[in-house]
Amino acid sequence: MQTECKCHGLSGSCSLKTCREKMPHFRDVGNRLKARFDGAIKVIISNKGDELIKEGETIKPHTELDLVYTTESPDFCKEDPYYGSHGTVGRRCNDTFRGVGGCQLLCCSRGARMRKTIIKENCQCRFLWCCSVKCEECRREQEVYTCE
Repeated sequence: MQTECKCHGLSGSCSLKTCREKMPHFRDVGNRLKARFDGAIKVIISNKGDELIKEGETIKPHTELDLVYTTESPDFCKEDPYYGSHGTVGRRCNDTFRGVGGCQLLCCSRGARMRKTIIKENCQCRFLWCCSVKCEECRREQEVYTCE
């Protein structure tokens, strides 16, 4: 939460000040969570069960604000029925995009296969007097990329 204050009074004299707690922008909250996620620390629970101990000597000690975890995330690139993950083999991806939906990231650097398909769609549609639309069927070739 952030404190936001406004002044009230004649000519901005601030004879009365009103403050309230305000939620930060959603994007700011997401960026903070992402930064904490990226810096999350793997820990093990002490034998007594009352303390979290960092795993490895090169890792910084954790604070109250750090995210901690005890087990590694499963590899969602590979099929794993135990976790219900189907993997990414056969998933459709965008070969020209370098972000989240791009083939490089989505296919876990395994590469993608391209195939050409014919798409049928309505085109050159016309409105006919009272209540009907008449279209022609057009075909176009489209490249579809799927993860290997």
